[in-house]
Amino acid sequence: MLITDTAIEKEVIRIISKTKEIKADRLWADRMLKDFGFDIVDVVDIILELEKNFKITIPDEVKIDKVGDFVKYVASHTVKEVS
Repeated sequence: MLITDTAIEKEVIRIISKTKEIKADRLWADRMLKDFGFDIVDVVDIILELEKNFKITIPDEVKIDKVGDFVKYVASHTVKEVS
């Protein structure tokens, strides 16, 4: 099964939107997380959920300020082909 960047983006945005119950269509890649009221606890919750869903590790030193930062990191660190 092939996992596309579009599928990854949709799932990442779904996870982010679920955290604060924000409609996914409002979460553009260039929007700052703080614009939606996300605090550090929310960001950690998102990271934990992304790590679990995508079976990756997001190190503490990765700078995550925007919705797109999550999408880019997950897309670049997720195995695209799953057997």
